[in-house]
Amino acid sequence: MTETPPAAGSDRVVFAYDGSELAKAAIDEAGRQLARGRDALVLTVWEPFAVGFVPPSGAQLDAEQATGVKKAAEQTAAEGATLAETAGFRAQSRVVQSAPTWKGIVKFADENDAGVIVLGSHGRTSLADRLLGSVAGAVAAHSRRSVLIVHRRS
Repeated sequence: MTETPPAAGSDRVVFAYDGSELAKAAIDEAGRQLARGRDALVLTVWEPFAVGFVPPSGAQLDAEQATGVKKAAEQTAAEGATLAETAGFRAQSRVVQSAPTWKGIVKFADENDAGVIVLGSHGRTSLADRLLGSVAGAVAAHSRRSVLIVHRRS
């Protein structure tokens, strides 16, 4: 069975943004590699009972308090949208609740007809990471969309 590729011509960018330095670097790199002025959606995924992102300003969160976690995710996504605007994109922020994170990213990109998904890869190499896989690797493996993975610079 052959899957149909996404429609050609979609130039919307979905940034998977978790507030980490690598996620910020991914936005910068996309600004250098992709055409300026493209529409972008900056997505922060949050998981119940596991925050899954870096809250702005080092805020302390109780993952069991979904309202507070969602609000912090919204602030994180807004921060990413500001960075994407600075990098030359017409950006809006979005949040979704999903577990695992990669599924939320792939589903969101499909629902919003993304031409490309941009995210950073932390390049972890522990046994657990090899067994469970990374978010970036899972997105690349499961998405029908183009995926730009930005790696940590040495």
